Amino acid sequence: MKIETLPLSSAPAQAAARGKRWRKPAAVLIVLALAGGGWTVMQSRAKTPAPATAAAPAKADAKKGPEVYELAAADVAAIDARALAVSLPLSGSLAPVSQATIKAKVSGEVREAAVREGTHVAQGQVLARLDQADLQARLTQQQAMLDEAQAKLAMASRNHANSQALLKQNYISSTSYDTTANGVELARANVKSASAMVDMARIALNDSVIRAPMSGVISKRHVQAGEKVAPDMPVYTIVNLAELTLEAQVPTSEIPRVKTGQDVAFKVDGFQREFHGKVARINPTAEPGSRAMLVYISVENKDGALLGGMFAKGNIVTERSAVMPVVPLAALRSDGGKQVVYQVDQGKVVAQPVTLGLRNEDTGYAEVTGGLQQGAQVIVAKLDAVKPGAKVKLAAPAGADAAAATAKASVPGARS
Repeated sequence: MKIETLPLSSAPAQAAARGKRWRKPAAVLIVLALAGGGWTVMQSRAKTPAPATAAAPAKADAKKGPEVYELAAADVAAIDARALAVSLPLSGSLAPVSQATIKAKVSGEVREAAVREGTHVAQGQVLARLDQADLQARLTQQQAMLDEAQAKLAMASRNHANSQALLKQNYISSTSYDTTANGVELARANVKSASAMVDMARIALNDSVIRAPMSGVISKRHVQAGEKVAPDMPVYTIVNLAELTLEAQVPTSEIPRVKTGQDVAFKVDGFQREFHGKVARINPTAEPGSRAMLVYISVENKDGALLGGMFAKGNIVTERSAVMPVVPLAALRSDGGKQVVYQVDQGKVVAQPVTLGLRNEDTGYAEVTGGLQQGAQVIVAKLDAVKPGAKVKLAAPAGADAAAATAKASVPGARS
């Protein structure tokens, strides 16, 4: 039996040959990809240090000269010139200076009382009327008594004239003559008494018409028509709002700062505007409970905006300076026991000594009496790195670059 060796199948050989052919291109592609990636990384690394290369001259320039600090707009303030005031806070209630309660002078029934609260009245305007029947009758009676007294005086005068003629002829005695003369004097006295009674009755009749003693506003009507009033019984209360008094309590420790004539500014709830007044009087005794002293402030109220009883809060200007340069308190620094400010002068920080006057802690400013002029620029921020002698520059205002770019873009033919 003959054994023959069969040849291997051609399919595996072809697949192996095909695999070998594809391995070489794949390896080439992988190498190319790695090479391309490396090249890309090297290019990116070459581009990244560009800013450092650009900043190098600046760093080199910094080594050649002193460092320049850039200050923001909020770090620097310009010295302004104005009047500085120191004030003392206060609060209190407003009360009318002129206020009166009108009372009845005679008794009678109220016939008319039509004027109501809140009504503006003028001086002499009729507010109420009382029944005049009894008063008119009393006036008539007193007038009759006056007529009788005048008639008796006329009779006594004629008798006295006759007695004088008879005395000259010695028909009567001196005693009789004196009696007639005395009768004349008594008659004259009776006439004066009756005349006074008539005047009183007429005044009572006039008092039955109640009038406003001053111009103002009715704040209270105490009676109604038909009621009976007696003498000294309240009828109306009237206030004059042309001038008010602000009564404010001030601690006794602050009273030495308060003087008559000082200006006062205050506000009242419900009003956006500010009102003004002047210190008129100071009570010489302290209040028992609070141990504070009352200060009376005169307030003009020509427009009638303020009303009695309103609560006010404000300040008394105890000191006021002339128009002088003022510096923010935040700019002050101490240097060897002296007050100095860091002034920016031609791009350089200078420790400028200053002499201060009036200080206002509330507003944060102090008066400069020497060392600074209006318009000088001082550093108000606490910058530890910025010392005297350092060079600084001010940052451009916000939006300046954008505005410049916009202006440049609006010019025809402009190129960036």
